[in-house]
Amino acid sequence: MGQRSSATVNDSWAQSSAKAQSPAPAGAAAAEAVAAAGVEAYPRIVATLIRVTGDWALAEDCAQESLTVALERWPTDGVPANPGGWLMTVARNRAIDVLRRATVERRKLHDLALLTPDEAQPEPEMGQDVVDDRLRLIFTCCHPALAIEARVALTLRTVCGVPTADIARLLLVSESTMTRRLTRARTRIAQAGIPYRVPNGPALTERLPGVLAVLYLLFTRGYVADGEPAFADEAVRLARLLDRLMPDQSEVAALLALVLFQHSRRDARRDADGNLLTLERQDRYRWDRAAIAEGRAALDRVRHDGQYAWQARIAACHATAASADETDWPTIARAYDALADLRPSPVIALNRAVAHGYAYGPAAGLVVLDAARAGGGLDGYPLAVAVQADLVARQGERRRAAGLFREAAAAVGSTAERRALLDRADELDR
Repeated sequence: MGQRSSATVNDSWAQSSAKAQSPAPAGAAAAEAVAAAGVEAYPRIVATLIRVTGDWALAEDCAQESLTVALERWPTDGVPANPGGWLMTVARNRAIDVLRRATVERRKLHDLALLTPDEAQPEPEMGQDVVDDRLRLIFTCCHPALAIEARVALTLRTVCGVPTADIARLLLVSESTMTRRLTRARTRIAQAGIPYRVPNGPALTERLPGVLAVLYLLFTRGYVADGEPAFADEAVRLARLLDRLMPDQSEVAALLALVLFQHSRRDARRDADGNLLTLERQDRYRWDRAAIAEGRAALDRVRHDGQYAWQARIAACHATAASADETDWPTIARAYDALADLRPSPVIALNRAVAHGYAYGPAAGLVVLDAARAGGGLDGYPLAVAVQADLVARQGERRRAAGLFREAAAAVGSTAERRALLDRADELDR
């Protein structure tokens, strides 16, 4: 197994997930259970085995083999009571076998034997070490010795479980190029002796922006229309851990507030048929009030105007509004103005157009949208067409808006978003 390439291991996880999502009828329930357990357990297993063995490829190999064994056994043996613990046990035992054959020092074998994967991992109590293996792994992936593209790609691959092909499309390179980048990044970590830990002092502050970006990527990966909710749950959990580790860092508190405000709506984002619901159509009684309160407490500790602080303030306006009509759109528009000055990007410019459209009228929103499109950064972006459609509809041009919604639906990649856009078009036609 030691001769298998990391690229093969990485993509075989994606293939196992695909098999589990399209299983044969006889093993459907078990295969679905493997897919569900893998989403949560795979990054945890990899992170734990990297810490103990120091071997990135071995950790990924053993995690993948645990999923393969589960696909073979669970259809006949049944799904275990603790699927994640079962997978960890198989991966751990496989790692012990490999290390024993390689005559690795007894200390590593002893450390592996002390792992207790069958027990649920509780949240650490106050006063205990708040750092866990996945947080250590994120800081390792975000080491400044790696190029920024490598940091993002390695974290998406190892922590988030994103297939190499998807990362390549996201970063606009070929899959073979991305495979080489990931391999070089792992090799650099091994050759440079980059420690598997959360750093202290100036090194911690230096690496923090990359870690925050990664946590938000992880959250977004789970929160998008066709995303995996377990990723969002994990991002919230890690954001809480990081906030406890660095309670005086405003941007850490801001990121925690942001993900809590957004995650508070998770149970209200779809109707009974699974269709996406826009903010104004959601049942606000189903929003998680405890998460909103926690988010407000975190936001109260923010003392600086960074990018996550402005985004958290925007999210707070939505989360605390009693109804859609009571949303403080002028404040949201001003926050997007500040955010656009601080961190200009096509997506922020698009959201700014939405905010101005609701704060000052659809004509004002279309002016901002035209300016955002002028630079070409929104070319080919279907949600820009959807925003135009919404603003045009609010001006009373229903037929034109319906056509624009259908144009956006034809180009969007998400099935849920496509259905939502087509529903808007149908409503306008009616």
